[in-house]
Amino acid sequence: MVTTRAAVLRDRAGDFRIEEISVTDELRPDEVRVRIVASGVCHTDLLVRDQVLPPALPAVLGHEGSGIVEAVGVGVDTCAVGERVVLAPLSCGRCRNCRSAHPMHCAYWGPLNLRGRRTDGTTAYYDGDGAELNGHFFGQSSFAGHVVVPQRSVIKVRDDLDLRLAGPLGCGLQAGAGTVLNVLAPRPGASIAVFGAGAVGLAGIMAAKIAGCDPIYAVDLHRGRLDLAAELGATHLLDAGAPDIAGDLVRATGGGVDFALDAVGLPQTARSAVDSLTMSGVAAIAGSAGSGQDVSLNLTQLMGRTVHGVIEGDIVPALFIPQLMDLHAAGRFPFEKLVRTYAFDEISAAVKDSENGVTVKPILLH
Repeated sequence: MVTTRAAVLRDRAGDFRIEEISVTDELRPDEVRVRIVASGVCHTDLLVRDQVLPPALPAVLGHEGSGIVEAVGVGVDTCAVGERVVLAPLSCGRCRNCRSAHPMHCAYWGPLNLRGRRTDGTTAYYDGDGAELNGHFFGQSSFAGHVVVPQRSVIKVRDDLDLRLAGPLGCGLQAGAGTVLNVLAPRPGASIAVFGAGAVGLAGIMAAKIAGCDPIYAVDLHRGRLDLAAELGATHLLDAGAPDIAGDLVRATGGGVDFALDAVGLPQTARSAVDSLTMSGVAAIAGSAGSGQDVSLNLTQLMGRTVHGVIEGDIVPALFIPQLMDLHAAGRFPFEKLVRTYAFDEISAAVKDSENGVTVKPILLH
């Protein structure tokens, strides 16, 4: 066993507790052990905290990890000890979607990433008393100082990228950018509205600028986040608290936007995204406020329009994450502007700042 520190969640809506845990050192043929350097805090972690999403507690969460490979299983051939890596969600690699280059829409995505266990029901994580902990969250559980990850989830990091910043590339940043660049794929000059200026939405705005969209509308409740959206490429800023935000967009554009990205995933934002579209417009629902959410749509409004539900940008992590790194190196995807770092022991403060909108993307430094 490898002894390490982790933020363990034991109670619904409770605090993350820093504990000493054990991680197995007996790697399976396709597994990699990574020493985590940093991990982003994502809204999905908080949905699990509140038990809106699985896994059951107690659990080690965290799914935006970056670190250094410490050990590899006998069958691992995609990375080596000492390499700097970022971790991405897990996919099976065998289902129809995986084989057709849509691994983030893997037929087994839910069990693989949200069950808290390996596929055979075992765990690599144990608390100080030797009791099993749910882990393997999004294939990793990077709120632990050491993680055991299938090699399919391991992506090498460019030498010139600060490893402490890289973790969110494996979730929030790929989700927003991938949805715009790969799913919506707007032409230059197309109009787009982005609902929600958190990490996913702001990544989408940066991607829309890369794609040449104009105008780019950012919709959010927080003035500070709207100001950051403008810095990152938004041309127009709208208060999400307006009584008829979709109508405002239709009037401002003379008929509706070509594309809309819902980076929040609430019924009202999904409805606004669809209602703001022009004829032949396309909306992507990429945010998630958890299960059990229903949205009512006007069937007439759907005529001639398209709605996509998107998981993690519908990208191939091993291909798309390096592309984002290259765009960052070229100054075209400046995601460091979303980030504030916290010591690992400050996880409670990081969570609070995220929920209050003070910090767009908190990153914990192990």
